[in-house]
Amino acid sequence: MDSNGDGPVFVAELAGKIIGEVSKVIIGKKKELQLILASMLAQGHVILVGVPGVSKTSMAKALARAIGLSFKRIQFTPDLLPADVLGTMVYDPRSGEFRFRKGPIFANIVLADEINRASPRTQSAFIEAMQERQVTIEGITYELPKPFIVIATMNPVEFEGVYPLPEAQIDRFMVKVDVGYPSRDEEKDILKKYNIIEEFNVAKVAEAQEIMKASRVIRNIHVSDPVIDYILDIARATRDHSMIRLGASPRASIFLMRMSQAWAAINGRAYVLPDDVKSVAVPVLAHRIILKPGVTPEPGLTEKIIEQIINTIPTPSPPARKQ
Repeated sequence: MDSNGDGPVFVAELAGKIIGEVSKVIIGKKKELQLILASMLAQGHVILVGVPGVSKTSMAKALARAIGLSFKRIQFTPDLLPADVLGTMVYDPRSGEFRFRKGPIFANIVLADEINRASPRTQSAFIEAMQERQVTIEGITYELPKPFIVIATMNPVEFEGVYPLPEAQIDRFMVKVDVGYPSRDEEKDILKKYNIIEEFNVAKVAEAQEIMKASRVIRNIHVSDPVIDYILDIARATRDHSMIRLGASPRASIFLMRMSQAWAAINGRAYVLPDDVKSVAVPVLAHRIILKPGVTPEPGLTEKIIEQIINTIPTPSPPARKQ
């Protein structure tokens, strides 16, 4: 599979180049960058959650620059309208006709900054784009660029003037990545390299065509029946948990499998291991479950529940390997 450079070795080398370049300006966030890139390669969307100043925006911008993708940032505010995101019809006096002026959503990577600050009406404008990779204006459908990835950010400590994302939309995000504070040594490194980081000198080390090629490779990463059963056991356990009112949907099961395939590929393997599933289960599932009334939603509780579920489900061994 790898003899012609089209297999998981290609994906692993591509991921290594991109993360290596981005790490010049993003210090100490390798696991977070791997999760974001794996989701991108699996053609999924990402939520980044963290307090201001922990490089959420810089991560998205650096990844776009390293891959040579078009990048647009949309600052979400309560007065933002769907037309401000999707575009609108404008009158052309020369032709006497209305023509479509594309909005910022027409980019490869769209950063929806503080997405929960916009009204539900504006939030819902993203649903068709995220699911179908297209937008419909005045009955006409416009295709979005390929690849198309939405990276949304949310501040976990502000609750005034925000609108929680509806379940139908949050379920369309493949992963939620928590971006925490750096360690002391990492923060010291940031201070010492501040001038370099501020210059944001990220070189283009990949092409959009390579991302699409990697996505095709990932779809063919082998998932054995025992591993599929393992994925199903985890997803279905969220539906029967005593503290969960709404568990993972079938879409979540699909996303968990696709992220596991991407995780295997960026590690150079043509098959998925149970450890791949474990590595991505919390980012894929934690943001989808809804707790029962009366359960205090303390920070990190849903993540702890997913980890608890993983620890109680037998791990298939040995995993079937495609020869």
